[in-house]
Amino acid sequence: MILGRVTGNVVTTVKHPVLKGHKLMVVQPVKPDGEPDGRTLVALDVVQAGIGDTVLVIDEGNSGRMILGDPMAAVRSVIAGIVDSVEVYHG
Repeated sequence: MILGRVTGNVVTTVKHPVLKGHKLMVVQPVKPDGEPDGRTLVALDVVQAGIGDTVLVIDEGNSGRMILGDPMAAVRSVIAGIVDSVEVYHG
């Protein structure tokens, strides 16, 4: 899973049928402290995330297909959760 922040959305006029009804969002991976960490990616939003939200992204096709309930879905990255807070314990 990737911790990320939603930075934008993708507008499309034509989508693969399995993507209809879902938003495509631009996500910037972040470290637990919120600092950017890597290249942005586009993820399918199934949890109604919005710009500025911290989210959990599954970046593995089979897990994304399982979330959608379609073993043949053309998807790789899926926003699977909205994060309320991040706590890091140094033990």
